[in-house]
Amino acid sequence: MTEFVPLAVDGVFEVRPTRHGDDRGFFSEVYARDEYADAGITCTFVQDNHSLSTSRGVLRGLHFQKPPFAQDKLVRVTCGKVFDVAVDIRHGSPTFGKWVGMELSAENWKQLFVPAGFAHGFLALTDRVEFLYKVSAPYSPEHDRSIRYDDPQIGIDWPLGNTPPILSNKDQEAPLLTEIATGFTFGEF
Repeated sequence: MTEFVPLAVDGVFEVRPTRHGDDRGFFSEVYARDEYADAGITCTFVQDNHSLSTSRGVLRGLHFQKPPFAQDKLVRVTCGKVFDVAVDIRHGSPTFGKWVGMELSAENWKQLFVPAGFAHGFLALTDRVEFLYKVSAPYSPEHDRSIRYDDPQIGIDWPLGNTPPILSNKDQEAPLLTEIATGFTFGEF
């Protein structure tokens, strides 16, 4: 049975699917709609995505889509290890601008549920990270937005050490949270 652990920002869950293994390998049910509904997560996923980060230090995010293409995400790692982050971007929320982060890896088998109204990002902690995620709305370039990974008001403690992250052009040019209209209001999402 999957365990759902609420995190410090309301709506975000650490998800711990059960993994059954023996000397042949393992089996794990990584998503079951009824179990999620019992935990209060009732979104309908419409698309699965798979990304590869080839090098330690690749940082993707902070990304989100504005309504009406806002996305709930269920994220997991099948190869390697990441530091995964969700940031509350719902104006009027008591936790607006606050973040939660956790390590996801092929070894620990944890997942993170990130509801609509949150920006999401991750940092590859190993070479060759395969990252899979379900989303509740299709990709819409017109609604796709980014926030700076190092926004000082958010203050994410990325485990980078002294090494600068490897960023896409889009993420290098991302605005601060105060410079962007997110489209989310607390209570509506």
